[in-house]
Amino acid sequence: MKNLLILLFIPVFVFSCAEENSNEQRALEHDVYERLDEHGIELVEPGPPVANFVYAVRSGNLIFLSGHGPDRPEGGQVTGTLGTDDLTLEEGQEAARLTGISLLASLQQKIGDLNKVTRIVKVNGMVNAHPSFTQHSQVINGFSDLMVDLFGENGSHARASVGMSSLPGNIAVEIDMIVEVSE
Repeated sequence: MKNLLILLFIPVFVFSCAEENSNEQRALEHDVYERLDEHGIELVEPGPPVANFVYAVRSGNLIFLSGHGPDRPEGGQVTGTLGTDDLTLEEGQEAARLTGISLLASLQQKIGDLNKVTRIVKVNGMVNAHPSFTQHSQVINGFSDLMVDLFGENGSHARASVGMSSLPGNIAVEIDMIVEVSE
């Protein structure tokens, strides 16, 4: 009976180790910094938070990133309401892309190396929208497309995209995310 239990345990242990090694290998399939260069993206170290919170918290292999807004490379943020004369759908998508870049800068600050990312797990996208606007998911695609471009299949994620009657500072988009990283 003892030998039977050992034989039953070995396949589970081997599968568990193989899955862990597969996650580690997936994280190293390509260099994220090369992809950032190809896209002409430079990550700027974030300034201190403007309220009583931190940009990122690590719990085990998960990084929980606070909501970020669309920071422009030249300074300031993209503001306005989708579904009005403020912003077009394409400008909203660019705002979501810029928000993704801001999140990656905070993630890099927290973990030191974006090549440690094994999976973008969950994303919540909030769009500053007029009540008649219904293309929230298309706006947040600006973020999601960037994550897939940078991280391949490991950048695809579970997601919510919702409209809000307002966002802090009238920013166009706010996004938070959960990321899995290797040790």
